[in-house]
Amino acid sequence: MLSAKSLFQEILDNDESFRLFCSIAASGEAQGGWENGRIAALVPESERDLAPKVARHGADEDKHGRIFNALLKKRGLEPVEVPHETDYTMLLEKHGIGLAHEQLKRDQPLTVQDIVTYLAHSRVTEQRASEQMELLRKHFSDHPDIGRAVRMISSDEDNHLAYCHEELLRFARAGHGRTIQRILRESALAEIRIYRDVSLAVMDHMGRILGWPRAKAALLAAGIHAVYVYERLGGWRRMVSLKMPERRNALGGPATSAPEFA
Repeated sequence: MLSAKSLFQEILDNDESFRLFCSIAASGEAQGGWENGRIAALVPESERDLAPKVARHGADEDKHGRIFNALLKKRGLEPVEVPHETDYTMLLEKHGIGLAHEQLKRDQPLTVQDIVTYLAHSRVTEQRASEQMELLRKHFSDHPDIGRAVRMISSDEDNHLAYCHEELLRFARAGHGRTIQRILRESALAEIRIYRDVSLAVMDHMGRILGWPRAKAALLAAGIHAVYVYERLGGWRRMVSLKMPERRNALGGPATSAPEFA
């Protein structure tokens, strides 16, 4: 039976497919770490209290990248170059989700509008990350090789999502509500397209590595398209709602270390 668990188990059991999976994940986390680090350094003076939380977000992403590289090292594997069409984080930036790298490379302070935009974009992408890690935690939290990493990263992603909710609600109360809702909607509709395209590309690479028959590959592609149709018809709305999270001040302290991985 084809299921999310059986599919990932197949990827996990093969060195080459696991190598590609971890390389894609590590690359995306490293980019996220750099972006958040630069944003933390450029936060406007009026929002300096937010800078440590943004820095903590970036430190978490860097940690996740180290964890995925450590999982490779544990199996005696080296990272591979990430195929362009599978680079979710880079494609998000290319399509305007997230602050432009050219802007972040300059030493010019960001505006409050930039911070609102960053948080709204993060609200959308962290929803996806939290859901994906929750799926892995459901099936592999007790796995002897990846279980500890899955639990740690999943908890961090839930913290990131909670932080986005709380900070966006704060900005909404300050008068940015309409702008936030506009950016959330635009970002969600763009993200679901990119997620579909990246998922198709990743499954195509995995299928070639694992030698999937044409029927299996077609079934998986149909499933990805079905998810996109659901999200386009209304599933995207889960990415734009805002509510006060149970985890308050989720990024208010220092980042947790992962000495057992890095």
